[in-house]
Amino acid sequence: MLAAMSQSLALRRPDDWHLHLRDGAMLAAVLPFTARQFARAIIMPNLVPPVTTVAAAAAYRRRILAALPRGAEFTPLMTCYLTDATDPEELARGHREGVFTAAKLYPAHATTNSAHGVTDLARIEPVLERMARIGMPLLVHGEVTEPGVDVFDREAVFIERVLAPLHRRLPELKIVLEHATTEEAVAFVSACGPTVAATITAHHLVINRNAIFAGGLRPHLYCLPIAKRETHRLALRRAAASGDPHFFLGTDSAPHPVTAKESACGCAGIFTAPAALEIYAQVFEEEGALDRLEAFASLNGPRFYGLPPNEARIALRRRSWRVPERVAAGEAWIVPFLAGEEVLWAIA
Repeated sequence: MLAAMSQSLALRRPDDWHLHLRDGAMLAAVLPFTARQFARAIIMPNLVPPVTTVAAAAAYRRRILAALPRGAEFTPLMTCYLTDATDPEELARGHREGVFTAAKLYPAHATTNSAHGVTDLARIEPVLERMARIGMPLLVHGEVTEPGVDVFDREAVFIERVLAPLHRRLPELKIVLEHATTEEAVAFVSACGPTVAATITAHHLVINRNAIFAGGLRPHLYCLPIAKRETHRLALRRAAASGDPHFFLGTDSAPHPVTAKESACGCAGIFTAPAALEIYAQVFEEEGALDRLEAFASLNGPRFYGLPPNEARIALRRRSWRVPERVAAGEAWIVPFLAGEEVLWAIA
C-alpha cells in the first residue's frame, strides 16, 4: 500500500523495465544512478556486438554486477537480442537457465545499434512460437523502418501492420510495447488482454515534439521513438496515471557521450537515470495521482513478468533540487535529461 502525505510518500521499491547501461566506463558511470532507485531492471542487449547468446548475456551480467557500488542491492534482468538467425533452442535454454528474462525485437535499423535486428517477422516465426509456449516475453521496439513512412507515424504504422497481426496470430505470446509514444499505442494496449503491456518513459511524459526545436535544435531531447504531438503526450500521462495494469515504468534511459549527441548525425537516446523516479513522481503529482504511482512503478511490471514485487521500500520527499548539468563517464561527459533544471521531488 502507498503511504502518501502532502510532503512525502513511501512505496515499494520500484523496478525499471527498460534500461540501457552500455559497457565499460559508461556502464560504471551510469549504473549507480539506477541502483539507488530501482531494485531490478530489464537490460537492453544492443551492445556492439549485440548480446545474442546465453554466454554473452551471462558475461554481461557479471560485468554489471562487478560495476555496482559497494553495498548496492540491484538485480539486472538480461535479454536476448533477436536476429534473423536466432536459434529457438538457444533462446529457450537461456530462459530455462534463468539467464534470459525476455527477448528484444529491434526492427533492423530502427534505432541505436539495431543493424543486426530482424528484417522480417516471418524469419523468426519459430522463435516467436517457442517463446509463446514457454511464456517468455517479447519486448518490442515498435517502429517500422520504411523510408516512405514519416518518422512521427512509424509507431502507429507498426501497430497496424506488425503488432496487431502478431497478437492475433499468437494471442498467448506475452508482448511489451516498449517506450510507447502515441494515442494509438495506448488504445491498442488498453484493448488487449493480459498478455500485452507497454512501458512509458519519464521523458515522453514531460516533453512533446516542440521541445526538440525550442529556441534551436536540442540534440539531448532526440530519442527514438521520437516525441510526438501534445495530444499523444497527454494520452500517455492519462494511461500512466490511470492505474491500468497494462502500463508500467520503463525509463529507456540511454546515455551517449556529448560528442555523439552534439554532432552532424547525433545519436538517439535520453539519459534520464539521474532523476527518473523523481520525475515520475512530479508527473503523477501534476496528474493528481500520487496514490497510483506505486502501481505504475512497483506492482504492474512484476505482475506482468510473473515476479514478486519488492519487499523493500523507498521514500520520496517533496524537496526541490537541480539535476546535474553533466555526468562524467571516463574521459567523456553525458548530459542528463532536464540538466540544470529543478525537480520538485527527491529520494529521501
